[in-house]
Amino acid sequence: MDQPVLSWLLAQLGTSTDIADLEARYTRLGSARAVALEVLAERRAKLLADPLRLTVDGVVTMDNTNNLTGTERQITAVSAAVAPDDSAPADGTAVLATAPLLPARRTR
Repeated sequence: MDQPVLSWLLAQLGTSTDIADLEARYTRLGSARAVALEVLAERRAKLLADPLRLTVDGVVTMDNTNNLTGTERQITAVSAAVAPDDSAPADGTAVLATAPLLPARRTR
């Protein structure tokens, strides 16, 4: 994993993300986008494993609904973003290059 890929991953996942973990995932998965999506999917799963809203009357209220919504939006954004190691656009379209064609000799 080179520096542009690592920088992109840290920008998507946060600077507190373990770099050794990212390198191991990148070696296994082979793509920055796949690494980012796997980490975000794990974060989403952790949020869903616990109750999203917890209220103890008069003491505390915890609500992780917005965190879940934000994580899902981030997954959508990473899916659509262009990663530095992408060889083709994320939407599956092909890159088209055009060039004018000129005749080798002019005819009269």
